[in-house]
Amino acid sequence: MSDMRLAILDSDSGFVRVLVKRASDLGWQYRRLEAPPRTEDFVAMRVNALVVDLSLLGPGAWEFLERVTVALPGLGVVICTGRSSVAQRVRGLRLGADDWVTKPCHPEEVLARVEAVVRRRKRASARVDTGPLVAGELEIRADQFQAFVRTTSVDLTRREFEVLQLLAQAKGKVLQREEIYQAVWGYTMAHGDRSVDVFVRKVRQKLEKVSPDWNYIHTHFGVGYRFDPEQREAEAPLGTVAQAPAGAAPAVDAGLRAAGVDDDPPSLGDEPATLLAP
Repeated sequence: MSDMRLAILDSDSGFVRVLVKRASDLGWQYRRLEAPPRTEDFVAMRVNALVVDLSLLGPGAWEFLERVTVALPGLGVVICTGRSSVAQRVRGLRLGADDWVTKPCHPEEVLARVEAVVRRRKRASARVDTGPLVAGELEIRADQFQAFVRTTSVDLTRREFEVLQLLAQAKGKVLQREEIYQAVWGYTMAHGDRSVDVFVRKVRQKLEKVSPDWNYIHTHFGVGYRFDPEQREAEAPLGTVAQAPAGAAPAVDAGLRAAGVDDDPPSLGDEPATLLAP
């Protein structure tokens, strides 16, 4: 990738020295940063990937990560830091990081992960020219990494948008959880990882908020999810009883939803993450 422009925010001089040597050998352009730049300065650098050690940033690490991924939705972000908890890694990925590597690690592996992240970003960018995807009341705009119902934004995070876009582009095909994870996160899903379920549930909640009369994402238990917009049936007036067709199965799913029971299996909550140790 001769057009790679990499920013490295890390104070580990030995690691950075080897990393920039390998990046230079590959013909990459790079910027070494010892402190987090202002957002406008970072945008002006026009980099397409960032390797960052969050422990360098102290209590402001999470705010910096969220600010950068919002300002630069096409930026590939690889966190490369020391020992961390599951809660911290989950939080980083949910805030927009594409990958997380634990030190000590080999610079070649870090650069390979950066390449994989940027490849995914390029494939996503190549689909922007196809124009908005319209389904039900929803308009999915890849050029803005956002979806709209008329003029109202669904207010998706970058990762949530990628999950929605992937499902919508499958055009009614059931996508397995492993397929979704591989396409959006870029690597194999670990056993027991419920990130896909968490993100699908969040996308559903946001869609229901702005488009309550439509059901967009359907669950296939034990398999995955399918995007197929369906207009919800109007609720019967109070005091009336809807008659089911002869031989029809009870509407268990509808009853569960009415009672507030989510049809997704249990998933990881947003655990409070402790600050990364310097």
